[in-house]
Amino acid sequence: MSKVGHIIRKEFIQLRRDRRMFFIVFFSPVLQLFLLGYAANLDIRNIPVVFCDLDATRTSRDFIAQFPASGYFSLQAIVGRVEDVDEYIDRGRAPLAIILPRGMGRSLAGRESVRVQIIVDGAESQSAIVGLNYATMIGLRYSRQILLERLRSTSPGLSLPRVEPRVRVWYNPELRSRNFMIPGVLAMVLMIITMMLTSLGIVKERELGTMEQLIVTPVRPHELILGKLLPFFLIGLVEIAVVVAVAVFGFGVPVRGSVWLLFGLSPIFMLTTLGLGLFISTISRNQQQAMLTAAFFIIPQIILSGFIFPIENMPRPIQWLTYVVPLRYFLVIIRGLFLKAVGLSALWDETAALLVFGLAILSLSILRFRKKLE
Repeated sequence: MSKVGHIIRKEFIQLRRDRRMFFIVFFSPVLQLFLLGYAANLDIRNIPVVFCDLDATRTSRDFIAQFPASGYFSLQAIVGRVEDVDEYIDRGRAPLAIILPRGMGRSLAGRESVRVQIIVDGAESQSAIVGLNYATMIGLRYSRQILLERLRSTSPGLSLPRVEPRVRVWYNPELRSRNFMIPGVLAMVLMIITMMLTSLGIVKERELGTMEQLIVTPVRPHELILGKLLPFFLIGLVEIAVVVAVAVFGFGVPVRGSVWLLFGLSPIFMLTTLGLGLFISTISRNQQQAMLTAAFFIIPQIILSGFIFPIENMPRPIQWLTYVVPLRYFLVIIRGLFLKAVGLSALWDETAALLVFGLAILSLSILRFRKKLE
């Protein structure tokens, strides 16, 4: 272990001298966490909407007032011609336009149905779909309100039976998307940093010609591999502590589960990232190739892991493919520890899958690395 200790010491000295790598290791994760924590917000509020009010009556104005009052929409403009709507949609100033027909107030007063046209900008699909659902909900609520007023006016003592849902949200009562995204960002940052550092650290030795010097020293292959991987493993643990501290104290995301269990299960995930980094170093000749190859492994994992897109909404063949993505299992673990306060018994399946993937990937990478050295 003394030989391994010397290699570890050499790695940290190299890291301290390389200012660019030092920034990537210690400041880049925090910067990514702040950027993604504030930017990656799935809570859609204040959707710009433009109204074309062809009726211009008290009824149409009352209907329009329902939208900004809901908190989901911000009133962009009220125009008097249908042609004026095109400018707001074409220039992206409003993804939603609602056209109120002439005679709307008269039709509702005469107990006739009214058709309201909703125009959606399909280029802004996410905001458009959410806005369409909210607009439909507000329209139905307004119709129900009119119906109840009519019934009460005709039958003052009438009692209408209804079903009242009592909603209780577990684990994330405020439905803050930040509480869902921040743990995922922690997993993503840990994957990127450990994989990148491992691949770049070893490839850099080859570029500078110091790998050959290490090979001719009385250091066995397994000692060299251990000495190269352990520093990045320790850096990964430091990254977890830093990111968890920023998540808790900077964003107010609580860790409801065991912090010790988080630090105990994260190294299992790092087996896969360190193994992939070691594998990338064996197929790359320089740091540029290593970075491109690492991106080839990182981007599909982010897409297929459920970090942004729900796995349940993916086609069935793609869902089967996600079972070989280690990040998928770690996201379940880390979100369970952050939000649900679950224990190892509830996370055993994901932990076992990560352990199998980690040992398999790391073992194959070590064999290829040793063969490369030989």
